[in-house]
Amino acid sequence: MQGKDKMKINATKKSAAVKVVAKSTRRAAAAKTEPKAAKQAVTFSVHADKGKAVYLAGEFNNWDPAGKKMAWKARSGIYTATLQLAPGVYQYKFVIDGVWCADPENENSVQNDQGTFNSVVTVG
Repeated sequence: MQGKDKMKINATKKSAAVKVVAKSTRRAAAAKTEPKAAKQAVTFSVHADKGKAVYLAGEFNNWDPAGKKMAWKARSGIYTATLQLAPGVYQYKFVIDGVWCADPENENSVQNDQGTFNSVVTVG
């Protein structure tokens, strides 16, 4: 059978007649899928001088050093960025004027393959 739907055919004998029962395997698989957990707002912040180029990079954006620009908050004197993240554990770093920095306010960290440390945040 060609096309997107794959059918599973079960044949059973009843007397001289053959009964064919068709079940869609795609629907059965979809029914077993658990609902995705709701994403949560997670705010990251770092102290840096006004005018710096400050970005957030991590597992959530494939470590793109310019993936998430952080906004300067004049009242508090910090840079912040808020992301919607699914429950899980994420490693991240700040990139300040091209320099990769672990979060100095977060004591949760793991050593990376570069010999430095990545900060860790747990969501959910």
